[in-house]
This record gives sequence, structure tokens and C-alpha cells, in this order.
Amino acid sequence: MSFPLRVATLAAFAMTAIAAAMASDASFAGAAGASSDSIPAAIRAPQDAPLSNSSGDNMGKPGVTFAAPSEIVQPLASDATPAPATAADAASAVSAPSSLAALVTEQGAPEELTEQMQCLAGAVYFESKGESLAGQLAVARVIINRVKSGRFADSLCGVVYQPGQFSFVRGRAMPAIATAGRAWREAVAISQIAIEDSWNSLAEGALFFHARRVSPGWGKAKVALIDNHVFYR
Repeated sequence: MSFPLRVATLAAFAMTAIAAAMASDASFAGAAGASSDSIPAAIRAPQDAPLSNSSGDNMGKPGVTFAAPSEIVQPLASDATPAPATAADAASAVSAPSSLAALVTEQGAPEELTEQMQCLAGAVYFESKGESLAGQLAVARVIINRVKSGRFADSLCGVVYQPGQFSFVRGRAMPAIATAGRAWREAVAISQIAIEDSWNSLAEGALFFHARRVSPGWGKAKVALIDNHVFYR
């Protein structure tokens, strides 16, 4: 092959190679663009887009928002405000009398008395004047028990003035009473305590009594022996 022909052949071969290379680059670039455009939007991750909570966006992670923890303060028991005291609480806080004598003292001086209270206090005065307070209370309770029993009169005065029951009664009347003395004040106080049943008698339930100096032989159940009297049911 002559030199000029060889040069022409090589030049032609070089031009062919350059053209082929250029065509290959253009084809690759077109293929890359076509590949990018052919990706379905449904599966493309959005660029610089916030995560979505939508259930249709399977590629996005649901956003989770945590609320700020609330502070719960429970008051201490010692901080609780105590309930105000009631009248009942105040009354229960008052200590009960320690003895029958203390209870008698609390009754104070006798005021104007009803007729029924006059009858009861008069019987206590004449039957047990000078005896212990327990003995006086037992006498008062016998008279009250008779009223409640249904076997005697239905009032205190009726029981006291019932014929043949109390020796101090004369013609449905009782002797005069020294109302300014201590014995009368005690009789009135004891009568009030007996009516209110605010102190237990040593002869609870008794309906009869007599002086210790006599022995009537009643055949009744003996309840108590207090001072100068014996008490029976």
C-alpha cells in the first residue's frame, strides 16, 4: 500500500473511532435521563420534604410528637386542712363527771320546780335526808320505776300520795320543807339526775323498800341494801 493511501486509511479510521465515541456518550446521557424520568413518583423519596403521617406514603416514617410530661403534685396528709370541730365534737370532748357528788354539784341551785318534781324531791327529802347520795338516788328511782311499771299510779305525785305507801304522807300532804338548806338542794339535784337517768343507781329495777329496823317478810327479790334501807323488786 502506498504511503498516501496508508495515511488516508488511518485518518479515516481515526475519524470513525471519534464519531463512535461521541455517539456512545450521547446515547449514555440520553439513557440516564430517560431512566430518571421513568422512575414512578409513588416510590421516589421526596427531596427536602417533611415526613408525612399519611398512610398512603409508605416510604415516609410517621412523625411522633411527645407531649410534655405533666407534673402531678399530691398534697401531703399533714398539709390537709382539718375539718372544723362541731358542737357534738366539743360536747364529747367534755369529760363525764367522776362521781355522783360531782354530778350533784353540776346541777346548781334548785329553781322553780314543777308539781311533779316537788313530789319526787319531797319524797327523797323525807325518806332519805341525811343518807348518802347513792341512798337518795335509790329512793328516787323506786318512785320513777313505780310510775313506769303500770302497777301503781301513773304520775310521780300519784305514786307519792298513794295511800299506805309512804309514812311521811298525812292526809295527802307532806310536812313543810326547809327549802333553804343543803338537804333540800341535794334532794332536788338527785331527783333531776334520777329523772334524766344520768347516773346508775345501786338499786336499779327496785319497786319497794323499807327501813332496816323492820322485817315485813315480803318474800320479794332483794336488790340492794343501802344505808338505812333494803330494796326489792
